[in-house]
Amino acid sequence: MIFELLEDLVKLAFIVASFYYALSIFARKKQPGFSETLEKHRLVMLFGLVLAVLALKISEDVVGNESGPVDRAVLLFIHAHVPGFLNPFFSAVTVTGSLKFLSPLTAVITVWLLLARQRPEALFLAVSVVSSALVVFIIKTTVGRHRPRLWDTEWYWGSSFPSGHTLAVATFATAVTLLVLRIRPRAQGIVMTLAFLWIFLVGLSRLVLGVHWPTDVLAAACIGTFLPLAVKGIIHFHRS
Repeated sequence: MIFELLEDLVKLAFIVASFYYALSIFARKKQPGFSETLEKHRLVMLFGLVLAVLALKISEDVVGNESGPVDRAVLLFIHAHVPGFLNPFFSAVTVTGSLKFLSPLTAVITVWLLLARQRPEALFLAVSVVSSALVVFIIKTTVGRHRPRLWDTEWYWGSSFPSGHTLAVATFATAVTLLVLRIRPRAQGIVMTLAFLWIFLVGLSRLVLGVHWPTDVLAAACIGTFLPLAVKGIIHFHRS
């Protein structure tokens, strides 16, 4: 098992390096200005590629039914060790990942950015959040994974993979973090900490409530964090 894990890590590292190398060559030939941006934000680009490749690997395991035993064991462990009196707290946390919470919040921030004459930032946030909703719908419809039925849980629309709540929060939190880092760089530490904590708690809430498998949440966090980075990269590419 350890050798298989090492083999997977080597493969993932090779794929990430290949993608980055190919992207660098493409940028130098097609968009020299973007090539400079790519070099300047190399670590961010590599982080985004790692997220994308990791999400693809998890998706492959889910579609191939290879993650079932681990998913089940982790979910049962969480259910056995998280006290029941915390369920109301996690139920409240999970609401912050719903469309009825994030949609109006996104609209308010977008309007505020427009009024502040921050049109590119407003467009970036709106596109990131809308794209996350489309990605969730497409993947859920395509994969059609059954939700856990290990204990009585609340009913939710759609298939289990990926976690829509986690993906939406990861997208929104990452997009807002990127915006704040550009407008208020000094707030970097606190904003990144709060974003990570929010994503983690929402993802954990989906597991505690028993409505998602661990791989649903992990893949969703990777995809949701990757989307704003990809949108920002595309915007920089077209501006170059």
